[in-house]
Amino acid sequence: MATAWLAHEEYCAAIESETALLRATLRGGDLGRKVPSCPEWTLNDLAVHVGQAHRWAAEMVRRPDDAELPDDAAHVPDYDPAPGAEELDAWLASGARLLAERLREAGPDVPMWSWWSAKRSGFWARRMAQETLVHRADAALGAGRPFEAAPVLAANAVDEWLDLVTDPEQVAGDPELHELLGTGQTLRLRADDTAAVPDLDPEWVIVRHPDRVEWRRGPAQAEGAGDHGDVTLRGSLTDVLQVLMRRLPPDSDQVEVLGDRALLDHWLARTSF
Repeated sequence: MATAWLAHEEYCAAIESETALLRATLRGGDLGRKVPSCPEWTLNDLAVHVGQAHRWAAEMVRRPDDAELPDDAAHVPDYDPAPGAEELDAWLASGARLLAERLREAGPDVPMWSWWSAKRSGFWARRMAQETLVHRADAALGAGRPFEAAPVLAANAVDEWLDLVTDPEQVAGDPELHELLGTGQTLRLRADDTAAVPDLDPEWVIVRHPDRVEWRRGPAQAEGAGDHGDVTLRGSLTDVLQVLMRRLPPDSDQVEVLGDRALLDHWLARTSF
């Protein structure tokens, strides 16, 4: 595992800025439209989910414990927005602000419950920033509007997702993730539009071993994998992220797949959130 974490304040700021962009995506549109990437939700449902996640996490940070806080109105203040688009917009803004403020006050190292191995407040800062980013992509799909991710945050979202789906405890406890184990197969992700971003390595390599899945930043080096690994997904960083998170199909003309397409399909089919 070769993760890179941003500074705690960068995640806090991203929670607010990504929520502002989400609100802009939703503003003036039909909140009853379905979200293709979350077909059981309308845009209104999506927005409520994001706002409730922010408030739940904010309450978790306010009273850190080693037990999970129920995610419902009985345990989370101001859990549901008032009816109306303007009320929803204001509710989203205030929830993001509340979460960011509480995370800033706590700092990254307060021990608290999480479903992952990093059981501290910094995990939730990162998770909520990336949760908001990816759901903004969902909102853009539902609203028929463009989506573009800031490069550093998008790259960190790739890092985080690979951390989560290759974590040994998660793999051991999830039959689908367990099927990601292999015999040395190599998947490569290549972002072609990041040359102007200092210190941002545009490549990720995932290697499937019999007992673990590991990943790193940098070019493919597996024996027999050639320059592209067994399969390479390449495109803009935003589009690579969207394919990885199953928000954009790998046969889209926005990306290119080189090599064993079935290997990429197998990976994507077993890495839903």
